[in-house]
Amino acid sequence: MTEALEWVLPDEQATEALGAALARAFSSGGVIHLAGDLGVGKTTLARGLMHALGHEGAVRSPTFTLVEPYETLSPRVYHFDLYRLGDPEELEMMGIRDYMEGGALVVIEWPERARGVLSAPECRVELADAGSGRSARIHTNDRIAGVLSEALASGSSRQ
Repeated sequence: MTEALEWVLPDEQATEALGAALARAFSSGGVIHLAGDLGVGKTTLARGLMHALGHEGAVRSPTFTLVEPYETLSPRVYHFDLYRLGDPEELEMMGIRDYMEGGALVVIEWPERARGVLSAPECRVELADAGSGRSARIHTNDRIAGVLSEALASGSSRQ
């Protein structure tokens, strides 16, 4: 992973734009971890990603079901929310590794709840409150960092 890229996300639209940029960067699939406190925009970012890939409906955090599949998108997307995960081993029992095969894009909110089960992602986005908006710290490889920087150049402002 590279040094962290940092972005200011002044509003919901900027957070969704970051999600759309991630969709472009992960057009062939991969694993993205979304970290941060409650209410910092993890699901908003996921919504921007899903809409950029063509999903037209609502995008809700799958807090009670753990995973929401978006199998009609290309790539297929599996959106996990591990906030209510009781035990990381539950993910092994539900076949978490199967979701990560075959070119799917796996977006995981609250990945820290599954320590020891999840492998390192290609991208980790850490969202935090920043005044009246949010900040995003993105840890990823050089290729994805370049795609994100290009995609976001006209959107949210870099710190």
